[in-house]
Amino acid sequence: MSEDSRSIKQRVERVGAAVLDLFLAGGQLARTFAATWHGVFRRPNGTPAGTKRGQRPQGEVANQMYVVGNKSLLFIAVTLGFIGMVMVFQSCLQLERITGDLSQVGPEFLKLLIQDFGPTITALMIATRVGAGIAAEIGSMVVTEQVDALRMSGVTPIDYLIAPRFIACVVMGGVLTVFGVAIAYLAGGLTAWSSFDLNPRLFFDPSRVRFFDLALGLIKTACYSMAVPVISGFCGLRARGSSEGVGAATTAAVIGSSLAVIVLNFIISGVGLMLVGREP
Repeated sequence: MSEDSRSIKQRVERVGAAVLDLFLAGGQLARTFAATWHGVFRRPNGTPAGTKRGQRPQGEVANQMYVVGNKSLLFIAVTLGFIGMVMVFQSCLQLERITGDLSQVGPEFLKLLIQDFGPTITALMIATRVGAGIAAEIGSMVVTEQVDALRMSGVTPIDYLIAPRFIACVVMGGVLTVFGVAIAYLAGGLTAWSSFDLNPRLFFDPSRVRFFDLALGLIKTACYSMAVPVISGFCGLRARGSSEGVGAATTAAVIGSSLAVIVLNFIISGVGLMLVGREP
């Protein structure tokens, strides 16, 4: 076999192995998601040393809700606030040059926030902060063999490690989204009033928001909040080696969670558009 043929064969084998690994990882992720849902409905009491298989310690969900929610408030407020100010400023600036009518900036901005912008940006911030933390914490437990110790104690790692974080992300994801939308809308209104002298009564007008917008935003928030902890925990459980493996798992968790949010946003928006059609 010639050198060129051998090189082509090696490249094809590498591509095939990568595709096969991707399918295997997808199947494992789907099983992890199903196992997480199963673990959510297990009775959550006891401690690892004295519990039955699959149980998690008391107060872990509340602790994770504090980690996910309270410690993310400032991060979400600063991010959504500044982005809201920039978007409103640029919108008003362009409309003032073209038509001079700024009366619809506030209603349309609120609609955009509820339907798409608020849930998506909040989820991306959660994936950046919370997802990285989940992967790093679980990955560290894997490489130090603490997860193996849990298994030997009769505890299911997914129930003990991922399920509490899953519940906390679902609950606090909705709270953070509402908080982020409120901060962005308020910051945008202050920007429009201070920079373009836009009457706050014209800006803070919810008349353009429909039930479909609320439903779509709620569905996106729920889907994002379920995807981030499962993907991050899955990446953490796949960590191998030492500190380098934990770093790789953390990077994979942030990239995978962020990509999942973007893909889910596209799919949910597309399905919603097909169901209700374009707005007149």
